[in-house]
Amino acid sequence: MSKPTSKPGHAGHPQISRRSLLMTLPMMPFAMRAIAQQNAATPIPVEGIHNFGLRVSDVQRSVEFYQGLFGAPILSRVGEKVALQVGSGSQYFSLEPTRGGEAPHINHIGLTVPGISRYQLQSQLAEHGIGRTVDMHGATREETIRRTLHSWLQRLPSDSDTMLADNHEFFMTDRDGIPIQLNHPGACGNGDETCTPEPAPTAGLIRLTEINHMTTFVHNYELTNDFYRRVFGLENKAFQANFPLLDLGGTQFLMFVGGTQSGEPTEVGRIDHGSFNMEDFTVESTLELLTEYGLTPRDGDEPVQPLQHWVTLRMPERGGAPGGTPEVYFSDPDGIQLQLQHTTYCGGGDEFGSDCRV
Repeated sequence: MSKPTSKPGHAGHPQISRRSLLMTLPMMPFAMRAIAQQNAATPIPVEGIHNFGLRVSDVQRSVEFYQGLFGAPILSRVGEKVALQVGSGSQYFSLEPTRGGEAPHINHIGLTVPGISRYQLQSQLAEHGIGRTVDMHGATREETIRRTLHSWLQRLPSDSDTMLADNHEFFMTDRDGIPIQLNHPGACGNGDETCTPEPAPTAGLIRLTEINHMTTFVHNYELTNDFYRRVFGLENKAFQANFPLLDLGGTQFLMFVGGTQSGEPTEVGRIDHGSFNMEDFTVESTLELLTEYGLTPRDGDEPVQPLQHWVTLRMPERGGAPGGTPEVYFSDPDGIQLQLQHTTYCGGGDEFGSDCRV
């Protein structure tokens, strides 16, 4: 057996040498000052989910699928990206091609930040320990984990050489490497607020009213929730088991679930699904419409396949109703999972998930 390299201290912990201690002392004021600055930084107010982005294998196929199902107008087209309108305002979800051999997935979450310029945002984020980096438009999921806690201006494709902020969208990554887009309330996916929706070729079967929530798997859900409380001033709306729902106003929320691993994340977080509120929701009628559109029931706990639908019952131990709060899911042509709920759904209890109490 080899001998220990240092003598044990109290409770079996190794002692630090006097020389090592003296070497660390000069850096302590800087570290303490950085922590104090982050803790004292003013939260950046947000007013809800503005958009989210899908990276898909065939953009045109996905546009046809979602327009046929939802009758969603095209809010904007920029390069290969198509933004589909949700409701009657500027909310949207975007479709872009996958890149770098990645699988189709939900790539980012967009939040609404009113009354603040992008340069002000970068300054305020810096107070929270979020640095600046270059445009990461071409980054894959695996590459973003190496640039956590950074912000950048992402230039939109155009023929112009101007570097004005109007030609850019603003992004940051959280502690798990999840890209978060920060938008003005009227932004519609093309860098400004002057979009003219293109009507869908069909009325669709389901009428969406808003983006309701996003659920993301992360390295340490407690630390991630603390991050969003600190940076954006979010508070708990309700709980599902141990997992808080971070309130974005109205029925909207963010939910971060997963482990409690120590240390920095070694893999990028995964946005599991997005959820829409819809008109005339009942479980039975919604499943009938999805079946009419060609989707098939998922068989039990089998892995999710493209173009399926299923229902889960969220029981009281997860904040649901006594008999279970039903939640309806479906998968698109790439197998990306999305949820459909009543207009009053807020992630809480009762039949429609509308009873949200902390």
